[in-house]
Amino acid sequence: MKFSNSYIELGEAFYQQCSPTPVANPELFLWNAALAEQMAIPQELQKDHAALAQYFSGNQLLAGSQPIATAYAGHQFGNFNPQLGDGRAHLLGELLDQQGKRWDLQLKGSGTSRFSRGGDGRCAIGPAVREFIMSEAMQALGVPTTRCLAVTTTGEAVYREQAKPGAVVTRMASSHLRVGTFQFFASRGDIESLQALCEFAIVRHFDDIDGHASERYIQLLDRVIDKQIQLVVEWMRVGFIHGVMNTDNTSICGETIDFGPCAMMGIYNPATAYSSIDTQGRYAFGNQPAIAQWNMARFAESLLPLIDEQDQASIDQLVALIQNFPERYQTAYWHRMADKFGLLTAETDDRELMTAILEKMASLQLDYTISFNLLSQSLTDEQSRANIATALGPDYDRWRQRLDNQAGTTEAAEQTMRASNPLVIPRNHYIEAVLASCEQSGDAAAALEILDVVRHPYSAVAATAKYQQPPEDNDRGYQTFCGT
Repeated sequence: MKFSNSYIELGEAFYQQCSPTPVANPELFLWNAALAEQMAIPQELQKDHAALAQYFSGNQLLAGSQPIATAYAGHQFGNFNPQLGDGRAHLLGELLDQQGKRWDLQLKGSGTSRFSRGGDGRCAIGPAVREFIMSEAMQALGVPTTRCLAVTTTGEAVYREQAKPGAVVTRMASSHLRVGTFQFFASRGDIESLQALCEFAIVRHFDDIDGHASERYIQLLDRVIDKQIQLVVEWMRVGFIHGVMNTDNTSICGETIDFGPCAMMGIYNPATAYSSIDTQGRYAFGNQPAIAQWNMARFAESLLPLIDEQDQASIDQLVALIQNFPERYQTAYWHRMADKFGLLTAETDDRELMTAILEKMASLQLDYTISFNLLSQSLTDEQSRANIATALGPDYDRWRQRLDNQAGTTEAAEQTMRASNPLVIPRNHYIEAVLASCEQSGDAAAALEILDVVRHPYSAVAATAKYQQPPEDNDRGYQTFCGT
């Protein structure tokens, strides 16, 4: 494994050099073999589970790694905290995969740093397994995401509401640059570091950006906005609720990051929110696009110090990018939703038709995933057609007439729908059952079974049917927790 460590070259203002805190008795619990192959991790190391446990618990450092805890700030539920940072994570360095893509390799739950703010720097096994399963599900669903390479148990307890088995997650990301990273330097008036960070981000993620000075920062904002729109559109397509869309949890490269209180929507309801700390529903399912715009406004504010206050034209361009966010989002969202509905070409009335069907789903409290599967199946299966047509009434007939009138075959529409509507999602009640099993038994069998299912969301495998049914209580009263 050949590490590079380009972030360290930015200087000590960006991080604290510190090593993971050793643990008592590490054991490899989950290993992502496919990702390990992608990262060209040597086969002899992959076969040595004892060595993997030592490395990916933080007990031993991989050759060439230089662990750091990165600095960042962030708006948390709308309130600005000028210093957050990696309080329980260590960025080991960067690796190139088989295709030449650069990835950060980070341990999470690996001990304290100066950013810990009184925390223990640890992670319980439940949140660790949740992140592994959910990130693999997102990857398979086609949603941009960070990945998990490993979960390693520590042989130690962590204390939350009660004692829990401890674990360390190995997370891989295109980078760990967050909106909050830029806010950290902007809020301190550290213009030199802020400029260096922007240039680092451009080289790392958007190396086709050209121009000088303010032109580069305007393009950077534009590109980051595009990434956020792509991400949130995919969340909305599959019914994912992030739960804590703070600016420190907003990756500028547009990947889903920090799965603590995340959940999946069952019954279609834009007001759905499960996070125990989101008491006002700020980050509810239907609010995610507006919050993404809000976060991008905070990103734009962090870039303002780099633009001459006399350069009104550049400032106006930044403002215009934020103001145009809703229009850009709506265009992307309805294009993607058209795929879910099998609409092969966009027409003026399509948004109204799709909105009417979604509103009918909400009023009837229909399951989002099941309803779209029934729509897909109704093109060729009479029983499915009878079930969904009865529920949707005239709106179903309008939709079928629209499909019949469009250019393209029914088979093409069905193929588009099948590729856009998962057969199975990581439903909350199944995830909770798996986490409880892992925690209580110390065995990964339940996690491995559901992983096999969620890694194939668009085709049936042996256990798919076992994980398709919604909960009997429709997640009434269900809550998720950050796990910190």
